[in-house]
Amino acid sequence: MLVVGALLAGCSQGYEDERGKGDAPVAGKAGDDTPAEVFNMPDGFGNLATKCVGHGFRAYVTTNATGPSNVQIVEDTSCGG
Repeated sequence: MLVVGALLAGCSQGYEDERGKGDAPVAGKAGDDTPAEVFNMPDGFGNLATKCVGHGFRAYVTTNATGPSNVQIVEDTSCGG
């Protein structure tokens, strides 16, 4: 039972936060939780996610298992506001 507890503790939000991999805090816990559109790339390439952020902007994020993700935020008139 102790092993199970240790394994679960390794997946906790606190553990991820300590490693710098947790989500950033959101004031009032009222962030935008709508899903992003995800484009899967072939194995060995980072996947791409995109969604509207703020008013009039779109974010593009790639996954990267070996380092930081790439993020680009661009103006997008289809992102209402």
